[in-house]
Amino acid sequence: MKPHAFIAMPFGTKPGPDGQPIDFNRVYTEFLKPALEAAGLEVFRADQEQRAGDIRTDMFQELLMADLVLADLTLDNPNVWYVLGVRHALRARGVVLVAGGRVPMAFDLYTDRKLRYDMHNLMREGGPDKSVLEADQANLTRMVKETMESWHGRKISPVYNLLPQLVEPDWKSLRIGDVREYWDRYDDWEGRINMARQAGRIGDLLTLADEAPVAAFRAEAWISAGLALRKAERFDFALEQLERGLEVEPDNLKGLREQGICLQRLAIAGVPGHSLERARAHYRNVLESHPDDVETWSLLGRLDKDAWTEAWRRPGASPEKMRDDAGYEDALLRSAIDSYARGYRSDPSHYYSGINALTLMHLHLHLTGDPRYARDMVTMAGAVRFAADNETDEDQLFWARASLGDLELLVGTPDTVRAAYKEAIARNDKDWFALNSTRAQLQLLSDLGFRPENVEAGIKVFDRAMERLAPPDARWQPRRIILFSGHMTDEPGRAKPRFPADLEGLAASAIAAVLDEMGVGPDDLALTQGACGGDLLFTEACQKRGVRVNWLQPFEEPEFIQRSVIRSGESWRKRYLDARAVLAAPPRAAPVELGAPPQGVGEGYAYERCNLWLLYTALSCGPDKVNFVCLWDGGGGDGAGGTAHMYREVERRTGRVSRIDTNALFAR
Repeated sequence: MKPHAFIAMPFGTKPGPDGQPIDFNRVYTEFLKPALEAAGLEVFRADQEQRAGDIRTDMFQELLMADLVLADLTLDNPNVWYVLGVRHALRARGVVLVAGGRVPMAFDLYTDRKLRYDMHNLMREGGPDKSVLEADQANLTRMVKETMESWHGRKISPVYNLLPQLVEPDWKSLRIGDVREYWDRYDDWEGRINMARQAGRIGDLLTLADEAPVAAFRAEAWISAGLALRKAERFDFALEQLERGLEVEPDNLKGLREQGICLQRLAIAGVPGHSLERARAHYRNVLESHPDDVETWSLLGRLDKDAWTEAWRRPGASPEKMRDDAGYEDALLRSAIDSYARGYRSDPSHYYSGINALTLMHLHLHLTGDPRYARDMVTMAGAVRFAADNETDEDQLFWARASLGDLELLVGTPDTVRAAYKEAIARNDKDWFALNSTRAQLQLLSDLGFRPENVEAGIKVFDRAMERLAPPDARWQPRRIILFSGHMTDEPGRAKPRFPADLEGLAASAIAAVLDEMGVGPDDLALTQGACGGDLLFTEACQKRGVRVNWLQPFEEPEFIQRSVIRSGESWRKRYLDARAVLAAPPRAAPVELGAPPQGVGEGYAYERCNLWLLYTALSCGPDKVNFVCLWDGGGGDGAGGTAHMYREVERRTGRVSRIDTNALFAR
């Protein structure tokens, strides 16, 4: 969806400062609205002027949520000034001022983001001078674009400039008045975001993010998508989504933490341009603004621990060598201890940071014999036990019980270790990653010869639990994603033939040749809609080669069959049903999975939406895996959302395109 702009201005015809009438409806329709739309915004204006003190609740909602507010200050209108004041109080950025003709003195005093336009030209009898109007529109379009691009730069609101410590309100907590329809739509959208996140459907998340009505919603969705991608270990693509969200909400703490995790994991993976030092600098910057954020301190502790581990855990090193090097790098170890301990002191209920600090303190004593942490080890053990024992969040009970198991490993016996870890596993909902995380910590302790009997007891408990679960790497992952879009076969009587039915064989052979050249097979996944013509020819060719095929469709299946399958004849229905019977999964329909399209979109939006849904689903498997095949004449198509649209979107993101030119193919 486009960014949302709200216009505050007078309505109808009013006398101007010089007494001459001004038709503000013409100002809106001929100047303001076209200029903002040219800047890529969706424009809203209240449909009637309000009396002072009678501004409707939906207007307050707009002032809170709109990406941009434009105020026309040509007249000294109290309602417009009131609206501007409310926006300045609610948001630090996203305001543009305009005025025509002679303007109030306050307009001249306001120093930022303001534009004068030629009012007299707009009001000329016989219509405005086109060249002057176009120049004014271009200037306003440019200013709006600059304002939107500098969203996270200097604050525009004088309120937030004069009160630099003032924090913008949480938009979600300010549900203005009784704007029920607005928030009902949001709640439905948020519910679908949550379902997509829980199901790991990152393509759904990204599609829904694009449909968010305002920037605040989009930021939330992009950050959620980044989190899901990070959990799926698509760190590069996750970082891209997080950065999109942070451009809108640069102080979003969850997004900043996730950004640090991705930077850290990319550094550990040895990706060029990434280093642990870069990730460390990122966390330090976050802590400058949030010095008591225990989660960020814990992430910094994890990074310091990774740096320490990297210094001694080397392939082929003997246990003795690893232990000697681990003790030698005690300064790095103490950095990790300090970060975890600093976080725990800021929030003693955060047992995760506490148990990590405590474990590393014990390791420090084990490796160096230095008792400097002896007192902290005693007091922290009791505090961590109390915090973990009092966890009430059902979703965190595994980690609480695992922390108690870690504590037994430090101070208990093999029997108490086994009992505590079994309690933790009983609260694990088949989460292989969570089990593996604790198992990896135990392996580190084993490598360093720390309390071997206790550690071995813990490892055996986790190994037995993990035997019952398939590791993520054992689940099928596609080698490549083959994304397809192509012309449907012509309807009978089409004025200008594009894909005549009698040339179907040529198209099928060309698609088969491309797939054979690519060497597709059972390790690949194909994505398309399943329409008559190109989609079904592609599906049939893939299925013959053992490729898994999934269909994502713009409408619910009965409507899709009517619109896109049998339009060229009933014979396509049987081919559709035959192919459907051997799909990897039933077709997914956008209205069911993503909800109804946003309000006010055009008729062709469903097709564009489905194209992006297909593309985002492909990209979520890894941008480097995506290959696009299209059967296309290079033209603009019959409407929105055709192959031309998909081609442009793929070119913009991957560039890996195999185009079958139907002009050349059918001219043979």
